Amino acid sequence: MFKKALAGIGAGALLFGLTACGGGGDDSGDGGGDGLVIGFAQVGAESAWRTANSASIQAAAEAAGHELKFVDAQQEQEKQIAAVRDFITQQVDAIVLAPVVETGWTDVLQEAADAEIPVILADRGVEAADEDLYVTRLGSDFAEEGRKAGAWAAETFADDADGTKILELQGTTGSAPANDRKSGFFEVLDAEGLNYEIVDSQSGNFTAEEGKAVMETFITTHGLDGIDLLYAHNDEMGLGAIQAIEEAGKVPGQDIQIIIVDGSKAGFQAGVDGKVNYIVECNPAFGDQLMDVVESVVNGDEVEKFTPVEEGVFDATQFEAELPNRQF
Repeated sequence: MFKKALAGIGAGALLFGLTACGGGGDDSGDGGGDGLVIGFAQVGAESAWRTANSASIQAAAEAAGHELKFVDAQQEQEKQIAAVRDFITQQVDAIVLAPVVETGWTDVLQEAADAEIPVILADRGVEAADEDLYVTRLGSDFAEEGRKAGAWAAETFADDADGTKILELQGTTGSAPANDRKSGFFEVLDAEGLNYEIVDSQSGNFTAEEGKAVMETFITTHGLDGIDLLYAHNDEMGLGAIQAIEEAGKVPGQDIQIIIVDGSKAGFQAGVDGKVNYIVECNPAFGDQLMDVVESVVNGDEVEKFTPVEEGVFDATQFEAELPNRQF
């Protein structure tokens, strides 16, 4: 087991990393006698994606016979830090953390390392300076998701001689998906030499309500005439923005083209309805894969630092056929 493997060896020497796929109370599962006890500090339930992700991990832990101590941090880092410290006190076998933001984890991750409890990141990452304090991350390659969105935008607006005017709805400020989806997107636009202008870019905190509110501010401040593209970092914000666009008397998907990231049923339905033009998938259903990773880590197996979840992209020609396949 991981704790025994660390005996007599510096924790930093054995902390490997992995690869894979933006106040709450405890809800502990009922693990089998030989199962692991796993602490899971989830971001929250801010979107259909997050709810599906929690359900996938909870179901996979139960199927594997592990006890999952689940905490919904309601998008508050302080609650996640408190949950991790509680897991350390309980001496769980492993800690799974989906960090709200990338920074501010050094102290609590060091406490877990000192307690010889391995930490696995699920979905989101932390700043590079803390790489040695977690074993691996399983989740999406957020920068690649941004690059996929950017590639479609660069191709779609390549012939726009007047320049492409873009509005951006970012995810939670400081979070890995917000940072990386932004950088990947504009990396490609710049590499392809697209003539573009970022008219405005603000955080909608990955929720439909805030996405709608920010889009209303965009419309009040800039109007929509001449705006070519809205890039929303997740479905929920994009769907909220669509409401605001329609209430302003414009036609989403026509008067302004829209890219969203996630791929929920609601997002694909908006695509079928012609209100979304491009969807970059972010797959939440990696619970089984996560359990495999946790078991490998606790057993002392070497794992990669990052394992990406398989994800696709979809345009208007694919929305209707793909809609029945959506799991959330």
